Amino acid sequence: MAEENKENPESLSRRKFIRNTGFTVGGLAVGGILGSLLPLNRDKGKKGTPTKAENFNQALMYFTPEQFRITEAATERIFPQDDLGPGAKALGVAFYIDHQLAGDWGFNAREYMQAPFFKGEKVQGYQGRLKRRDIFDIGLREIQNHSMAVHKADFTKLKEEEQDAILKDFEEDKVNLTTISASGFFQMLRSATLEGAYSDPLYGGNKNMEGWKMRNYPGSQMAYTDIIDKDFKKINPQSLESHMNH
Repeated sequence: MAEENKENPESLSRRKFIRNTGFTVGGLAVGGILGSLLPLNRDKGKKGTPTKAENFNQALMYFTPEQFRITEAATERIFPQDDLGPGAKALGVAFYIDHQLAGDWGFNAREYMQAPFFKGEKVQGYQGRLKRRDIFDIGLREIQNHSMAVHKADFTKLKEEEQDAILKDFEEDKVNLTTISASGFFQMLRSATLEGAYSDPLYGGNKNMEGWKMRNYPGSQMAYTDIIDKDFKKINPQSLESHMNH
């Protein structure tokens, strides 16, 4: 949080209102996420304090090594490293996507997937019998096929501008695919990339909360009661994992 406007009466009044109405409690995880996932690496000497490599699971759960390499290269072009911070590769975005495809999201477990299927508007999203993991299988294979057809080389071996052009062809539906929409797959890959960069590290991406740090996002704070009446200041982010021993 920036330090400007710290003497603004309207700002102070708003903070007092939030405190008094009980809206200071941060988002608490419900369901099975905290109970079903255990910390992978914790400093036992500091109870409740995540280690630097906070819960970063580098085990592949769905992708083949080739699929992982293509995903890692493609997501890095969608979310590249720059002067502001790390890119998708350093944030572990490919691991995040791999873990999601291995779970309910990859199986479309909570979605109605029965016929009849009708082609809807683009804003309605995908309608069909293919699960997300199937779409990724096809999409990653076709990225490789298109790369071989255009450049006679693996996608991961191309120059950055060549990789950008391949992905742009998918985004603009210039690749003729019979089973899935090229642009639909690209949008799914792009959305998953952003999720992996900014989701809680508990889910496999946003390594060491670097994505949050770039945005000055505080992450999962249990409450703000101890600072709500104080001057605005930047606070260190917390992951859901930091609440596991509470």
